[in-house]
Amino acid sequence: MIARLMFAIVDLAARKGLADADQSESVKERARRTGIRGETYAYWYLRRHGYVLVARNYRSPGMKGEIDMVGYDGQVLAFVEVKTRSTDTEQDSSRPQARPEEAVNWEKRRNLTRMARQFLRARRIESVECRFDVMAIENRVGARPEVRLHKGAFVAS
Repeated sequence: MIARLMFAIVDLAARKGLADADQSESVKERARRTGIRGETYAYWYLRRHGYVLVARNYRSPGMKGEIDMVGYDGQVLAFVEVKTRSTDTEQDSSRPQARPEEAVNWEKRRNLTRMARQFLRARRIESVECRFDVMAIENRVGARPEVRLHKGAFVAS
C-alpha cells in the first residue's frame, strides 16, 4: 500500500520529466542528477510492481562498479541495472539516439555478474535462483518518463 502511494507521488512529480531544463550546470552534473532521479523513480516503480528490494547501489571493495538494485521478484532474486537517458527535444531528429538499455554492453554485464556472485557469496545464498534485469528509462523534459523493464535481460557469463 505504501509503495503504491509513494510511486503515485514520484510519478506525479515526474510528469514533467526527470531531467532539469536548467542549462547552468555542466553536462556531467546534469547527467548525474538525472541518473539519481531515474534510480529513485526505478526504486518506487519496482516496489509498485511487487519487488521486495534488499539492496541499493551495492558495491564490493576491490571490484569495479556497482549493482543499482537487488530485490526479490517472487522467489527469484533480481539484480537490476537502471539506465536513464534524457532525450533533448531540440536535437536533430534525423539522427537516431541509442536506447538506454544498449549501454549494458559486454563489459558492464561481466562486471555485474562478478558483483552479483560476490553479493551471493557474502550473504551465503549461492543456491538462490537469480536473474539480471535491465530497466531503461527514457526521459524528455516536460513529459512523463517512458519505462521498459527487461526481466532476464542477460544470463551470467
